[in-house]
Amino acid sequence: MSTLEFLLHGFSVAFQWYNLLFAFFGVLIGTAVGVLPGIGPMNGVALLLPITASITGTLSPEQAAASGIILLAGIYYGAMYGGSTTSILLNTPGESSSVMTVIDGHQMAKQGRAGAALGISAIGSFVAGIISLLGLILLAKPLSAIAINFGPAEYFSLMILGLLAVSGLVGKSMTKALIMLVMGLLLGTIGIDAVSGAARFTYNIPILYSGISFLTIAVGLFAVGEVFKSILERDSNSGALAKIDKPYPTKQDLKDSALPITRSSFLGFLIGILPGAGATIASAFSYVMEKKLSKNPEKFGKGAIEGVAAPETANNAAAGGAMIPLLTLGIPGSGTTAILMGAFIMYNIQPGPLLFENHPSVVWGLIASMFVGNLMLLILNLPLVKIFAKMISTPVKYLLPLIIAFSIFGVYAVQVNSFDLLLLILCGLFGYFLSKNDFPLPPLVLALVLGPMLENNMMRALTLSNGNYAIFIQKPISAIFLLISVLWLVVPFLLKRRKNKGKNTSVEIGN
Repeated sequence: MSTLEFLLHGFSVAFQWYNLLFAFFGVLIGTAVGVLPGIGPMNGVALLLPITASITGTLSPEQAAASGIILLAGIYYGAMYGGSTTSILLNTPGESSSVMTVIDGHQMAKQGRAGAALGISAIGSFVAGIISLLGLILLAKPLSAIAINFGPAEYFSLMILGLLAVSGLVGKSMTKALIMLVMGLLLGTIGIDAVSGAARFTYNIPILYSGISFLTIAVGLFAVGEVFKSILERDSNSGALAKIDKPYPTKQDLKDSALPITRSSFLGFLIGILPGAGATIASAFSYVMEKKLSKNPEKFGKGAIEGVAAPETANNAAAGGAMIPLLTLGIPGSGTTAILMGAFIMYNIQPGPLLFENHPSVVWGLIASMFVGNLMLLILNLPLVKIFAKMISTPVKYLLPLIIAFSIFGVYAVQVNSFDLLLLILCGLFGYFLSKNDFPLPPLVLALVLGPMLENNMMRALTLSNGNYAIFIQKPISAIFLLISVLWLVVPFLLKRRKNKGKNTSVEIGN
């Protein structure tokens, strides 16, 4: 079958009535998740992950997988748009990728142009979603064909690169990110060793023989962790809500935004493909690029429509680009895609080069549903933006019990044991402690997902080479991945050292 035939088959899956409902509720919940400050796409997907297993239980395994992934993906790219609402109206980013939107978006709102800013965000998000999906369709099959030729050594090195790339680009401290990475790898070793059959770190506790549930860890660290943060720090919304006028940009706004939207769509998509880069970096790069290219750079920061269009377009394009390494290589490039990968595995589906051959209904149904979901987002967000805006003022006393209920009932429905409920609470406390001390959570989640596969590929490679570790540098592709991994760690360290040395020299000259 050709790519077009596969895509048409995907649309036949996406247009099934229940999948249309899953896509609709996914983007609706995703927009709400993005609107509510502090939750974000990663927490939203983690929170709804156990629920998808319950509501798809009556379907066949393949249908359940397609429907569950469609719902979670809808939450992911829906939240990327929703974050702009608080950025523009409340001067508070709904999630990290909307930080750049605050600069000009809130200035527009203060000038009485909140509707135009929100409208151009919706249009930019839609265009970015369509362009990134076209890129996904064009690149997915060729990349998976190349990846099929990868052996265990290449996969081991690729996973090392993915882990270090994410660790090097999140958080304020690479040391703390690497600590979290190692912690995730250690948690992934708990249970029965698949090679030797020995019990590792189980301490004769039978329930640990099957390992620690990724679902429990993810929901605990993110969703329950945010609950503890809100309770212990009394974190609430106290900002003044900007007035919303007509949620439609003018012809001049559309003209000024056309090129920034086009450029940022391609830039965001390309950055999204890179493991670890993510939507936050894409939005920052696009904002800087538009300011450099602008004939009037002085208007940026004072309510420039381009300053809203560029970052909002780029972060949505990056969300589509991030799906490429996840689907074709089985390497999640961010915390959210790591949780999505956990969802695939929960449905007994392994993302990677064979995904397109073994589960075409799931993967092409997902791609087609993203077209449908982006159209739904555009239709939803332009006329209903005032309703979504009112969600910002939702009292914490109503929001927190809902998050706790979803977390507890969701985890128990899947795991059906009290041990995981206790672990859920402990992970929530641990997640709060880590976030409060600037320890990034995505490397831990990514390592927990990739750790077992990393170990498995290492053991397979060593078996093929009779225990010779040189196999990882004898294979050209594997050696290139390892070289990039080393540079990813060493170059930032050398640049920082050079910068500090320059500062010390300046101080000595000044004295």
